[in-house]
Amino acid sequence: MARVLIVEDEPVIAILLGMVLRRLGHAVMGVEGTEAGAVAAAARERPGLILLDNGLREGSGAGALARILRDGFIPHVYLNGSRAQQAGPGIAVLEKPFTEGALEQAVAAALAGQGE
Repeated sequence: MARVLIVEDEPVIAILLGMVLRRLGHAVMGVEGTEAGAVAAAARERPGLILLDNGLREGSGAGALARILRDGFIPHVYLNGSRAQQAGPGIAVLEKPFTEGALEQAVAAALAGQGE
């Protein structure tokens, strides 16, 4: 299972995501609500998966991801993704609100495509 970084500025959503991920057997290694915090946490922890919302308190999830991926690809799931963000190998997009089952499928899809 993966070590996961959650990039989400809504505390209740971040807590719920963490609960679901742990129930699925993943380890949540951090929750960050700002672009700078997400970049620092990813550099420090090198997660195996990132779940990220685009709207953050400071900066954006997309901005954080662009900076994080400079050091190498990490599978990721966009939460509340836009039409501009496309799924692909190691990438999944979920629109809020989503079900626990949809989250589980997105995580599995992103992890199945890692390294491609």
